[in-house]
Parts: sequence; C-alpha cells; structure tokens
Amino acid sequence: VRRFSRYVLGEGIEKKEENFADEVAAQTKAKEPKPEAKVEEAAPVEEEKQEEKPKVAISAKLVKELRDQSGAGMMDCKKALAECGGDIEKADEYLRKKGIVSAAKKASRVASEGMVSSYIHAGSRIGVLVEVNSETDFVARGDVFKELVQGLAMQIAASPSVEYVAPEDASPEFVEAEKKAEMQKEDLASKPENIREKIVQGRVDKIINERALLTQAWIMDNNKTVGDAITEAIATVGENVKVRRFSRYVLGEGIEKKEENFADEVAAQTKAKEPKPEAKVEEAAPVEEEKQEEKPK
Repeated sequence: VRRFSRYVLGEGIEKKEENFADEVAAQTKAKEPKPEAKVEEAAPVEEEKQEEKPKVAISAKLVKELRDQSGAGMMDCKKALAECGGDIEKADEYLRKKGIVSAAKKASRVASEGMVSSYIHAGSRIGVLVEVNSETDFVARGDVFKELVQGLAMQIAASPSVEYVAPEDASPEFVEAEKKAEMQKEDLASKPENIREKIVQGRVDKIINERALLTQAWIMDNNKTVGDAITEAIATVGENVKVRRFSRYVLGEGIEKKEENFADEVAAQTKAKEPKPEAKVEEAAPVEEEKQEEKPK
C-alpha cells in the first residue's frame, strides 16, 4: 500500500448555529416578489438587447470594471456587457436578474454540507478524491450539485498541472521563489526596473493561474472557467458552493524506475545461473579424504 487520502465531509469547518425557523423567515422575506418593479425593468432591457447589441466592442478594461463592481465571473460580465451595449449599469442590472451577482454575494456564506466524491479514469491509472461543499444537505442531494461535483472530479483528473483550488492558495514561498527565478532571466536585464517588476508579476500570475483549479478552462464548456461554472451553479441552486480540497493520484508517479536494456538484463541473469561443476568436484574430494583419514585416530 503506497498512499491514501481520507476525507470526512465538513471536518474542521466552523458551522454557524442558527434558529432554523428564523433563517427560513429571513430568506422568505428576502425573496418576496416585487411584480411592479420586475415588469417595469424587464421590458426596456429586452429592447436594448436587440437595438444596442451590435454597436459596442467590449474591451477588457470594461469587463474588469464590471467584474470589480459586481463580483461576477469574467465570461458572465463579458456576456452581460454585450447584451447591454457596453453600459455598465445596465449590465450590472442584467447580472442581478440572472442571479449571478447574488451568487457572488453568497460566496461568503459558510458551506459545510455537500459531498465527497471520487473519479477513477479508464484503466485505473488516475484517481481523484474531491470535497465540494454546499450550505444545506438538500442542495447536495440535487442533480445540479451532483453533476457539478462529478464534472469537477473529471476536471481535476484531466488537469495534471493543477495543485490547488484558487490562485490565492499558492504558498508564499512558491510565489517568492518564482519571482526570484523570473527576475534573474536574461531577457529582463535591459528593461527598466519599474517595467521589469510588472513583467515579472505578469509571468508569476500566469504560473499561479496555471496551477489553480478555478482558473482552468471548464472541460464541459471551454468558453468559461471552472470558477464561472461554479458561479452559475450558485445562481441556480441559490446557495454557496465551494470546492474545499482534492487529491489526485497517478499510478507510479514519483517512483524511480530502473531503466535497463532487456537483452543485457537477460544475458546477465543467464550468466549468473551457469553451473560450475569443476569447482564443486575439486572442493568435495579433499573433504571426504580428510574425514576418512582422521576418523580412526
């Protein structure tokens, strides 16, 4: 037995104790419909979609501004801006109606339920164990959550470079080591100090993102990231959903295998097994003679 991982759902997470009746009452009050406001806001947005959609090219700066304002994913922000003709306020309202902004706000809530799931790739050479948390057991039993968790397990199996959940989970020692390594590269020697630091930071950020699960392209839809897929799930189920931890095993990884030429190995084994009859006969005779001569004395 070489290694194993054992996960207990929610272990180590501090759960917030609340009166269930009070919590339900608060959620019900927050979700009370406001029909007049919805009707008034819905119509203009639909008109704007048709009229303004083709007019504005969406810049990365605009997407970042909306993302900082709403907390929604990059692809969600880009789509909202395209739908609303590049108007940030209307795009923010669009995201609210889709439930994506509220999904981002739910990310701070404690999630200690959920499920521990596994995925073994065909051939049993890659195995994944993952814990994904939700706020309630009710959501964890739903098909949307189960499909997301299974997709995440497959994503981890298909991502050999992934080492941690989010970019902020990268260890400070690793980040510092990468910065030092990048600073010493020859192509930066001629650059001014302030420009050099920006280039290094950009390169280090790229390395960190390549190893983070949430920034990977989602295997179910390459137009969005894993983080975007989770945000959409939060908007659908109405609860915070969080990937807590995972383990990924590749059969035999890290074991040093002895490389040998097969023909040479067979020859060596054959030579080692060759009998040596002459040596055995020569050694056996004197022992017998000595035994016979010394016995009667």
